[in-house]
Amino acid sequence: MGRYSEAEEWADITPIAQNDGGPNPLAAIAYTEEYSEAMGYFRAVTARNENSERVLDLTEHIISMNPAHYTIWLYRANTIFELQQTNGSDLQDDILEELQWLDNLSLKHLKNYQIWHHRQTLMTRLDRIPPTELAFLAQMFAKDAKNYHVWSYRQWLVRRFALWDTELPYTESLLAADVRNNSAWNHRWFVLFGQHVDPRSGKGLDELGHIVDEDLLDREVGYTEDKIRLAPQNQSPWNYLRGLLRKRGSLVECKAFAEEFVGDVEGEGEGCRSSHALDFYADCMAEEKEAEKAGKALELLAKRFDPIRRNYWNYRRGLLGLGAVQA
Repeated sequence: MGRYSEAEEWADITPIAQNDGGPNPLAAIAYTEEYSEAMGYFRAVTARNENSERVLDLTEHIISMNPAHYTIWLYRANTIFELQQTNGSDLQDDILEELQWLDNLSLKHLKNYQIWHHRQTLMTRLDRIPPTELAFLAQMFAKDAKNYHVWSYRQWLVRRFALWDTELPYTESLLAADVRNNSAWNHRWFVLFGQHVDPRSGKGLDELGHIVDEDLLDREVGYTEDKIRLAPQNQSPWNYLRGLLRKRGSLVECKAFAEEFVGDVEGEGEGCRSSHALDFYADCMAEEKEAEKAGKALELLAKRFDPIRRNYWNYRRGLLGLGAVQA
């Protein structure tokens, strides 16, 4: 018995079957009977451009079977907006109800992109962020702290609702919990430097010739150094530190800091606590035109501390006019 073919509510609809290429298709997809029936009715309602409560029920059913079906999500969003205009209901209430349903689905399908695109589509119709939204995102991050779709959505949300002031403390709380959370480091950079980006070029304002906030850079350098000391072999804050110093044009101001972790560079590298510090130190030496010292640091990386990337370190030595290190 079909769920829709036997329902009085759907008696006026003639389902449209999927065309797989004639009566004997070469490679027909083996859909379940339940899914095939639901999609047949979906094709029929879209053919007549119907937006109704029963269409919402139909899309919910299809999503429960295939939450990655982008067309279903798009039609569902359009139906919500059309119904709001037709019924004269409060759009914010309708969206909050949809979000409540969406929350439960998101927690079941952590890596589903379409769910987050749908959420973003809903949010574009709101003038203010719902009070429960950030708490829900925290719940998502508790399950997967590095979920790319959720982080992308959060960054969009920050821009959409101008949440810049509240996000910095949030990144600090995440890094206090896990200093190796590279997504939190990335988000911190976005919060501090993503607000002032030229929409035409994509470049930060400082790259366009505007003055860099030196006090902010001083604070961030100190903050990052403190975090590096907690876990010197954590690449994310080293990359973050590089980015900060590049805004000033030079890495050398933190050379002494890097030397805290590189050990005996002129010897065999005894006491080295971080390959990333050694890499940073090599760049500082190259910047100071100390090619031999930079080359020695790169040699240690190639031979002892990061031999899997020996070809890359040799390439770097070649840029300094030095020969390759053999295995």
